[in-house]
Amino acid sequence: MTRAFAPAAALIAPAAALIALSACSMVPADVRPALPVPSAFPTGAAYGEPGDAALPVLGYRDVFRDARLQSIVEQALANNRDLRIAAANIETARAQLRAQRAEQLPLVNTNNTASFADAGTGRTNNGGAPVQGGQRTNLNVGLGVTQFEIDLFGRLAALTRADQARYFASDVGARATRLALIGDIAAAWLQYAADKSLLMIADETLANASASVRLTRARLDGGIAARTDVAQAETVLATAQSDRAVQLTALAQDVNALQLLVGAPVDAALLPTAIAEAAGSIGDAPAALETSILLRRPDVVQAEYQLRAANAEVGAARAALFPRLSLTTLAGLASNGLSQLFTTRAFNYTATPTVSYPLFAGGRNKAALAGARAQFDVAVASYERAIQIAFREVADALARRGTIDDQLGAQTRLVAATRDSFTLSEARYRGGVDSFLANLDAQRSLYQAQRSLTQTQLVAATNRVTLYRTLGGDALVDAARDGPVVASPTKP
Repeated sequence: MTRAFAPAAALIAPAAALIALSACSMVPADVRPALPVPSAFPTGAAYGEPGDAALPVLGYRDVFRDARLQSIVEQALANNRDLRIAAANIETARAQLRAQRAEQLPLVNTNNTASFADAGTGRTNNGGAPVQGGQRTNLNVGLGVTQFEIDLFGRLAALTRADQARYFASDVGARATRLALIGDIAAAWLQYAADKSLLMIADETLANASASVRLTRARLDGGIAARTDVAQAETVLATAQSDRAVQLTALAQDVNALQLLVGAPVDAALLPTAIAEAAGSIGDAPAALETSILLRRPDVVQAEYQLRAANAEVGAARAALFPRLSLTTLAGLASNGLSQLFTTRAFNYTATPTVSYPLFAGGRNKAALAGARAQFDVAVASYERAIQIAFREVADALARRGTIDDQLGAQTRLVAATRDSFTLSEARYRGGVDSFLANLDAQRSLYQAQRSLTQTQLVAATNRVTLYRTLGGDALVDAARDGPVVASPTKP
């Protein structure tokens, strides 16, 4: 349609009416899938007392109360490369969302031309000096929109919705990365504390073994001990020396692990001195009773948003089965003289709607829809699997939590008993009442009991860290800001 003159509203009104028609959406309704796990966490002898139905939001400072550990965490949040990668992924998703949103808006181009033609010979000079002789001049100034798609069936809106869900998934994924990082740092910090305690046990055993070697050699020289006593004492001494070397290596590797997590050197003053001290600074996260609390875990929410994106892709594929309406417009000023270019008589416009529908595409669009539905099914299974994994992690942590105190108490009593046994056995050996073999067995028992207690203290403290991580920590989020997540798309 071409007119010599019309007000600008005559061009804008039809386009606005067409855009208003694009309210139709082919995206299936959002319905959150049912939880693929029991409604409550397990109970019984291994799980202790049940927790509360509602779980409060906890900051990592509420659980990790040692100022040294808090300082390391703060340093890691500023320097860790995984967090930087996650932040960059968020920016990428945000840019993709902006680009997709722009597809719903018309692209307006400017077109300015000037041409001069020789009326006698037909020679033309565009944009250069006028030719000689009789001339014809054409001047054009205009704005144009080329092939702007009127989103009648919501295809572009569905694609925008999918990219928005992916952006939210990236944002929640960064929170999941942050939560995992904090938990890994706390676990590495505790591991250093345990290895530090094991080094002290090795040093103590080394000192006792050295004293035993000196004693047995003195008794051998005095003719009141067998050479086998010296050999047995040297065996314990060599074992302690070997274990000490292993623990020195472990401590160095623990520092390396912490530095990788932090992304910078770690001040030695921020490292713990023993597992008993470090474990006492780790608070106990409250346990939840209802499994619906898992829906606030960052990794589960991330899977929900990925499910949203797959559902929106189904809507876009459904919309692609219907005709597409596009609009090409041009409005501007045209005249054969500069003095008349900016007058109302020089205004003209063109609006060309186009409807396209593939009569034959070899089933391409239907195949795309089938592929989108298959990807949706993958997203549903991935979402349910994320919940099942979360349930298993929390249940395992609760089972360990329900029994670790009993184990810790038993190990503590075992260390006390073996220490008394070693003290009495050493005294009896010095008095010539017992053989060195009995003293050796008591020394080995004490050594193993001390190491087992250290490992149990580490397990108890790490279990509290695991509960913090599996219950969501301070990164608890809710996907309800955009409504529930879809369960299954309805077929057109």
